[in-house]
Amino acid sequence: MKIKTLFFIGLSALWFSSHVFSYPRNETASHEPFVDFLNLKDGDQVTNPFKVIFKVNGMSISPAGEFKDDSGHHHLLINQSFIEKGNTIPADQNHLHFGKGQTETELNLNAGVYTLTLQFADGYHRSYGKMLSKTIQIEVK
Repeated sequence: MKIKTLFFIGLSALWFSSHVFSYPRNETASHEPFVDFLNLKDGDQVTNPFKVIFKVNGMSISPAGEFKDDSGHHHLLINQSFIEKGNTIPADQNHLHFGKGQTETELNLNAGVYTLTLQFADGYHRSYGKMLSKTIQIEVK
């Protein structure tokens, strides 16, 4: 009788553990790097001057002129789309560079609707492409 009981307990434990530990889980966290605006979201209305705070996850920030794998710095594109991967980001009034590693800026724009694109690029200003960009639309009152 004891052998049958032990056998039954062992078989039950084996069945239970095979179901519990093989149960499919959807807990895989995305480890893809991304950028985001910390204080603004799509559709926000702002008044001048307003602050823009940048975030990057999965990459480190390094100044322009230094090339390090998995690092770079922010660019803020005003009324511009993301820059294709590998292309150099121009420097003008619509392509603002933060090559010292800055993570925020203050803007003063005329009243109107604007598209802001946060673009991360390497130390030589070569874009990481759409994967490391974020575009929102805001209205300046």
